[in-house]
Amino acid sequence: MTQKPVVTRFAPSPTGFVHIGNARTALFSWLYARHCGGKFLLRVEDTDKARSTDEAIEAIFEGIGWLGIDWDDEPVYQSKNAARHAEVAHQMLADGKAYKCFATPEELTEMRETAKAAGKYPGYDGTWRDKEPGTNESNLPYVVRLRSDETGETIVRDAVQGDVRFANDQLDDLILLRSDGSPTYMLAVVVDDHDMGVTHVIRGDDHLNNAARQMQIIKGIGWDAPVYAHAPLIHGPDGAKFSKRHGAQGVREYRDMGYLADAMRNYLLRLGWSHGDDEIISGKQAVEWFDLDGINKAAPRFDFDKLNHVNAHYIRNRAPDELMAELTAFAGWDLTPEQDAALRRGLPSLSERAEVLPDLVEGADFLLALRPIPIEPKAAKMLTDDSRAVLGQVAAALSAAIPEETSWSLEAIEAEIRRFAAEKELGFGKVAQPIRASCAGKTKSPGIFDVLFVLGRAESLARMADQNI
Repeated sequence: MTQKPVVTRFAPSPTGFVHIGNARTALFSWLYARHCGGKFLLRVEDTDKARSTDEAIEAIFEGIGWLGIDWDDEPVYQSKNAARHAEVAHQMLADGKAYKCFATPEELTEMRETAKAAGKYPGYDGTWRDKEPGTNESNLPYVVRLRSDETGETIVRDAVQGDVRFANDQLDDLILLRSDGSPTYMLAVVVDDHDMGVTHVIRGDDHLNNAARQMQIIKGIGWDAPVYAHAPLIHGPDGAKFSKRHGAQGVREYRDMGYLADAMRNYLLRLGWSHGDDEIISGKQAVEWFDLDGINKAAPRFDFDKLNHVNAHYIRNRAPDELMAELTAFAGWDLTPEQDAALRRGLPSLSERAEVLPDLVEGADFLLALRPIPIEPKAAKMLTDDSRAVLGQVAAALSAAIPEETSWSLEAIEAEIRRFAAEKELGFGKVAQPIRASCAGKTKSPGIFDVLFVLGRAESLARMADQNI
């Protein structure tokens, strides 16, 4: 028998931001589809009209798009399929796989309380499974319920969790259509997955119970079930479910905090999935290596230190033109040609100390500052009368030793400053501190030779002169 092409889906509800856990689910689904040469589809589960907004839908597109996750075909909007969902429910009703239930809210409450008091599962007791409505009930509101199996068990054969068994007497006859005729989430998901040709459902393990219920609906209709793969949810560093108290939750928050998209994708991939000891995994490798058997059963813990380490790696290894484009867009800079040139020269040394883009923004302050540059209070304390005198002397020595901008190189700068310090019998710090204070305006910066090189000869000597008047 010919095997069906793999089709996965990401089905978020547009009721807010794209949670980092949902983004990882989307990434796993996308990677598996791409690994298998199949399709990755996007379904917007917008049936909750009170909470679904255009802004939230746009946030979904923007969030997973930023991560580099693209989808095949046009997005499916679940709300547009309500008639199809109802059609399936009515066919099940006609086939005896579902039935009308006229139980009132008060009766349902009484059922639950009675079951609790008896120590039983507090679900619907099946009163209307085999009961026809009388004259008084036939015109009353009703829901359509699944006629589920009452004995035996439902087995979810999960690609991550293994076989997970559910006793059928703990799965009551769930509602398929509400009294207003609208479909429930459980029915809509089953019908949409079938109609979209979804072969593999990859999602968080908080949906594992849903899988058992959805499999009963699938069995009632007579369709084939997809392959399920339920990945453990992301936890915080303390082992509790990841929440706002652990840090940012939405994908766009991480973008706005200065994380690179491919670094974020790399980190999310490694949250609960592994390929040997590999930590840094390129996009090409991820597609080549990803498979469901690499998803771990244990819940992963979100670690900001590890995320920062991965992001720092991507910053250091980013092509200069790409990093310039990302940095200037992030910071919203409109650079002069001189500032652009200085920043390009400075990026390699600034990148060595940066974990996120704001580190580069802060580090580049001294490069983009206009003369006379602001001096931080701590740096100003380094500019004593004695240090200013040293500053004037070293500036003169640099000017004489390197007379042209074209010969202003790291090697020449370092050689002259070290020669000057040795000749004056000064410790290196006695020379470097006033240079850093006058040229960077702060006590921390890239190495002093790097600072002078990226600023250029004219700007460096002018900044030193500004503080030595």
